[in-house]
Order: sequence, then C-alpha cells, then structure tokens
Amino acid sequence: MRQLTCFKSYDIRGKLGEELNVAIAYDIGAAIAQSMSPNSVVLGGDCRETSVELKAAVARGLQDMGVDVLDIGMCGTEEVYFATDHLNADAGVEITASHNPIDYNGMKIVGRGSRPLSPDVEMAAIRTSAERAEFEKAAIKGTLTNVNTREAYAAKISSFIDPAKLKPLKILVNAGNGSAGPTFDQIAKLLSAQRAPIKFVRMDHEPDSSFPNGIPNPLLAENQPRTAAAVIEHGVDFGVAWDGDFDRCFFFDHTGAFVDGYYIVGLLAQQALLAHKGATIVHDPRMIWNTEEIVANLGGKAVQARTGHAYQKAVMREHSAVYGGEMSAHHYFRDFSYCDSGMIPWLMVAELVSTTGSSLADLIASRKAKFPTSGEQNFTIDDPAGALKAVEAALTGEAQQVGHFDGLSMDFGDWRLNLRMSGTEPLVRLNIETRGDEAAVERHLKRVVGLLNN
Repeated sequence: MRQLTCFKSYDIRGKLGEELNVAIAYDIGAAIAQSMSPNSVVLGGDCRETSVELKAAVARGLQDMGVDVLDIGMCGTEEVYFATDHLNADAGVEITASHNPIDYNGMKIVGRGSRPLSPDVEMAAIRTSAERAEFEKAAIKGTLTNVNTREAYAAKISSFIDPAKLKPLKILVNAGNGSAGPTFDQIAKLLSAQRAPIKFVRMDHEPDSSFPNGIPNPLLAENQPRTAAAVIEHGVDFGVAWDGDFDRCFFFDHTGAFVDGYYIVGLLAQQALLAHKGATIVHDPRMIWNTEEIVANLGGKAVQARTGHAYQKAVMREHSAVYGGEMSAHHYFRDFSYCDSGMIPWLMVAELVSTTGSSLADLIASRKAKFPTSGEQNFTIDDPAGALKAVEAALTGEAQQVGHFDGLSMDFGDWRLNLRMSGTEPLVRLNIETRGDEAAVERHLKRVVGLLNN
C-alpha cells in the first residue's frame, strides 16, 4: 500500500507534484466520503493557482461516492467553518496551503458543527482509505451546488462587537495578496451600513496566486517592514495583516511595531470577559502569566490546553469557554462554532481601543512591562528529547514547579520557561517570561541556550 506523506497530524499539506496532485486530491475526496459517510460537504479554496483544480478533484471524489457538494468558492478557512455549521453540512473542506511556500498546497477538514477531526482516529481513517484507494462508486452521483454564504458570514463576524461603541479609527489592512481581500470588503461594507466610523487603508488587497509581495506570512521577519512602513506612512491607529487563508491575523501598533501574539491573547480575553462575566478562557501553556492575571482580575477562569487547534477546541468545548487563544495568533470563539478566526480579533481590538481611549501601543506596553518575554526561540537540535531532559536535570533544583503537560514547563517564581519539541522537525521551541524584569529575560535565555547546546 502506498504512503501519502501529505497527511499531517491535523491537516493535509504537501509539495505539489511530489506529495499532492489532482489524482491524490480525488482519492482524498473519495476517502472522506468512505470514512465519514457524509450526505453533504462544504467545499472552499484559497487563491492559489492549483486550488481550483485540486478543489475540483476533491469534488469529483465526493460526488462519485454519492456525496452532495456545496461549493462556496474562493474563501478563507473560517468561511468553510462557518458554512459547514450554517448549512448544516456533515463536513467541510478548505483547499489551502495557508502560509506555506508557493509550490505547496493542502486541505483543512472539519466534521459536523465544524468540529475538528481527531488526529489518531478520524484523520487516520481518511489517510488509510486514501492510501488504499479501494472505492466503490455510488449508483447515484452526488450533486454540485454553488452557494454564497459570505453575507451571512459577515453578519456573524460583525455580531462580536457593538458598532455603536466604535470611535473614529483609521486601520491599515494587509491581505498579503491572499484570500482575505474580498471577504474583508464584505465585512467593511456591512460596518459602513451600520455607520461604524472606521476608515481603512487597503494594502496588497487583491488575491494574486503569484504572491508578488511574498508569501502571505506576517510572522516572517522579512515580511513585516513593508506593513510597518505603511502603518507609519498613512498615520493609522493600528495595522492588521493576515496569512494566506486568514485564519490568523497579526497586529502592528501606530508606531509600526509588530505586536507579539501573546499579548493579543490577553487583550481578547479581556474583551471576552467584559462581555461574558465569569466566563472560562482557554490558553496554550507556552507563556501564561499575563493571560492568567488578566483573567483572574476580571473574575474569569483560565484553563490551559495543549498547543494545537484540535486540543484547544476540545478543551473549550469541555468547559464551554467563551474564548481561547494561542500565542501563535490562533484565536478561537465559542460563538463561532469554537473555531479560529482572523477577522473577529481585529474587530474586538478596534472596539477595545475605542472604549478605553488608549492606543494599541499603550494597551500592550503596560502588559509587556509587567511580563516581558523572550518571544519564541527555535533551535535545530539532533536529539530534541535529550535536550529537554538535560535542561530539566540542570534546573530542577532551582524550580518551584516542574510540569510536562505540553513539553517541559518550569516555574522559578520570578521567571518561567516552556520547552517543546516540534512535531514535524528536529526543532526545540523555547519561551521564557519574567515578572517585570526585562534584563533577566536575556540572562535566563543565554543560560538555557547554553544548556541546549551542550
């Protein structure tokens, strides 16, 4: 039986021609039908040139197995999440490689109610079925219907804020020539109809599969200066940039400074708790003190979940958490089928800036001063597991708490660290935070790096 290396833990992505092609996409479509037994599946795709043919192949695979396909066109991943629930479909598939290089593509798959698929059971079953490619076509072929859910989606997104609370703001939005532009325009149109006093400066707005300004990945340091310069040039209140399928958004304050996603989690937790008193907030364990303090001060309950959308969403559902956030800029919302969105966060930040009268820079500065961090540091190491053990052995005597919930977490009272192994590469990811001591961050970082390199 062949091996399909495009299957990852939570989704599908691979190099075009080598790991993913039209024939494989057809088999994956048929495999989704065979393993999940859906009656209807929502199907969307990003703006990459190959997404059109791959989407058509998935549709054929589903239809040949008797499944009705609801095609919502070129869209972002969260539009598939929304449409799957909105249209009461049994599953949803987005053809996307998000922020991966231009010669890649992939798929993100959800079940009924936009629930994530379990890696070890549901995704494994689809993979096994696709690898075997033993399909018995249905006697009656499934239908293909084009459906437009964008207006309904925009109405849902805008419901997360009160437009009446918005003050006059000027916001720069950078779609990175990915899929965000047309969807953003629908949201902006609705806000205008609601008389929201916001002006937008659009940048790299038109979808372009050649990505003339680079792959839409705002986390790459080389991609940030263009957005930062535009923020300063246009004198906006803050800037927003999306990745290719816009399920993540990234912020720049009015000075052009890139805002660490960790602090955005705290701001969104604050907004969520002001709207939902005493609610539960879920967060990842890489850096925690800022989020925990904000949640506690507002009378909420903070719950840690392992890094990764499947874990975050599962814990959110377990606790009926109103919001969940990861420092990697994935933000999840209970009232959005517990799914992540790159459009809801900037609206919530706009409302927060409006209601507090403080700039995004000021809102972040006080939190950074209280809990300075190293930012995520990545190291290529031949033996990642051995490196974690070496750090733990060297520092255990000084630690007040040691945990292995998601990687290695060590709390020393006035500073803490989290070390995690990458699931796909020989990398160790390190995060350090302190209690108000920025100078100590570099000192502790240097020491831990020395231990990792021994």
